[in-house]
Amino acid sequence: MIQVKDLCFSRHDGDNNHVILNQLNLFIPAAQHLALLGDSGSGKTTFLHILAGLLQADSGWVSVNNLALCSLNEQALALYRRKVGLIFQHYQLLDCLTVKQNMLFQYHLNFPNQVATEFESLVNTLGLENKLNAFPEQLSGGEQQRVGIARALLNKPQIIFADEPTGNLDRIRSHQVVELLTQLCRERQINLVMVTHSHQLTDYFDQVKVLRDGRFE
Repeated sequence: MIQVKDLCFSRHDGDNNHVILNQLNLFIPAAQHLALLGDSGSGKTTFLHILAGLLQADSGWVSVNNLALCSLNEQALALYRRKVGLIFQHYQLLDCLTVKQNMLFQYHLNFPNQVATEFESLVNTLGLENKLNAFPEQLSGGEQQRVGIARALLNKPQIIFADEPTGNLDRIRSHQVVELLTQLCRERQINLVMVTHSHQLTDYFDQVKVLRDGRFE
């Protein structure tokens, strides 16, 4: 569950103050999925990064599963970030690790000495069973993004934040990735917030919000 109240964020350039987010309010019930649309520079990624604990708002209030992010110190925010799922446009896979190692990287940080019981079923669902010993550079864009999805899901998150995960994929692969991601999140009752430029992909989501001039339309 995500609650946002009167959220504001500005970028400061010398004496100039550029308002990015202006008095945003939002409620996403538990396990629901939100698609966030907007032009380039509209503040979509900034908003997502605040929800993910990567940026701090200037003012306002954000609560994620009844945890008030503004009350957390840096150590607590770092722990929060480790527990959410993050999926990026540019995949953010570690080139020196195999597909299997990349998939399990965050899981082993959070659950040392435990076996990832979902690993094999996720590998099969995502069609990666023949790629486990490959390195990221040997994968297509769609395959790399599926590794990113597996890494996020194996972390056992209650919430996943996805920043334009289909930005580097063609239309067909974009639909395949988003359909698979939303399906897997629904099966696991995971909240999903995804930034996208594509109106066509919003059919997979419970809510759609459009950011324009710092506000939701």
